[in-house]
Amino acid sequence: MNTDIQIPGGQFHVHLISDATGETLASVAKAACVQFEHANPIEHIYALIRTSRQLERALADIEEVPGIVLFTMMNEDLRERLESRCREMNMPCVPVLDSVLRELAKFLDAKQTHRTAGQHQMDQAYFDRIDALNYTMAHDDGQNTDGLEAADVVLVGVSRTSKTPTCIYLANRGVKAANVPLVPGITPLEEIEILRAPLVVGLTVSADQLVNIRRNRLLSLNETSETDYTDPDLVKREVVEARRIFTRAGWPVIDVSRRSIEETAASVLNLLQDYRSRPSEEDAS
Repeated sequence: MNTDIQIPGGQFHVHLISDATGETLASVAKAACVQFEHANPIEHIYALIRTSRQLERALADIEEVPGIVLFTMMNEDLRERLESRCREMNMPCVPVLDSVLRELAKFLDAKQTHRTAGQHQMDQAYFDRIDALNYTMAHDDGQNTDGLEAADVVLVGVSRTSKTPTCIYLANRGVKAANVPLVPGITPLEEIEILRAPLVVGLTVSADQLVNIRRNRLLSLNETSETDYTDPDLVKREVVEARRIFTRAGWPVIDVSRRSIEETAASVLNLLQDYRSRPSEEDAS
């Protein structure tokens, strides 16, 4: 590491400068930093930098706490000023999208538009995401089961299998996702089994991990007494019964035991793509 910007304990400053929301930069920085053992970045995010005055304020902060600079900026004047000042401060300055845009321009044989925050424009895809979010929130945790046929995906699983956060992530991708908790003797399975349009996916998790998750959940609610909800034998029986239900119904199953929300959602999206590519019953006939 550059000794001029090194901080004890593996910490270092990462300055993320964007003329949009900075979400792309944050994702790139996180994905890159986790590849280095003991790397402990301190993030500084400067979003919506679109004027000289805004850039100067960011540069003042960077000069005070030196580190690597990652940026996405379409304005050529601001880019040049940022890169020039970073060279003067002997600081690495990386335009994270340049190589991708360059190769796309070659592939498409087209010129770049240099449009700021183009990915956040309020087009039809944007309103589709809003519609998906509204649907998902209205059909969370078994609510409004009479409207499940309008879903793209329905997630089914026992309590604390990350159904809600996975659905919200999917909704942000424009997918109408509903979820139904699997409660033995209570969940109206017939309402799910008769669904024809949506893809139904079962979520499962190891019993040991589920017990720990549920205990931590109760502790966060200041509940310390043991209940059936966290009884290891009953939880194991609950997980086994859920798997039997998924197998009987023929639903694809995702084990979320060692998956992040993003990984679970990616698996659901893969299943959905395959599901949509299959010929419908009408086509088959």
